[in-house]
Amino acid sequence: MGNLVWHEYARLVAVAANVYAVWASFFGLIYRKFFWDFVGGTLRDPGGIQPSPNSAIFITLIVKAPIIQILAMIMGLFIIALEFPLPQLKKLAIHRSIVLRIVLLLFQTFLTILFYQGTNAAIYSFIAAMAYTRAQVLGEVMEDAKANRGKAGGA
Repeated sequence: MGNLVWHEYARLVAVAANVYAVWASFFGLIYRKFFWDFVGGTLRDPGGIQPSPNSAIFITLIVKAPIIQILAMIMGLFIIALEFPLPQLKKLAIHRSIVLRIVLLLFQTFLTILFYQGTNAAIYSFIAAMAYTRAQVLGEVMEDAKANRGKAGGA
């Protein structure tokens, strides 16, 4: 039996997570709901849970102006372009960086956990970040990135 190539597994999970994040962000623009509104909320009889006044900043950034959803969509599209890779990004050093992918996926996890539709994308992004972390600890190097290291425009 062969060994699991962690960065390839992480790449596939990251692509799936970010496609889901872009889709969830699109639906988050239409159906705006703050996911953590039940924490400290007040239960009303004809209307359900009303969020507490302490979460006013999140209601402003998610419900009134969908800034979090737009940022999550932009971040998801950038990570998809980095993972597939886009030909313009393939010859840059950011295509070879596993650490950058870990940071971007953790930031994507933080953004998508805030709105209701993005919770699954947050879970998948976190799993991909942990798989990339495992690949970094094991010292894995991407083969296509290793092949075009130091070549200017030869990708």
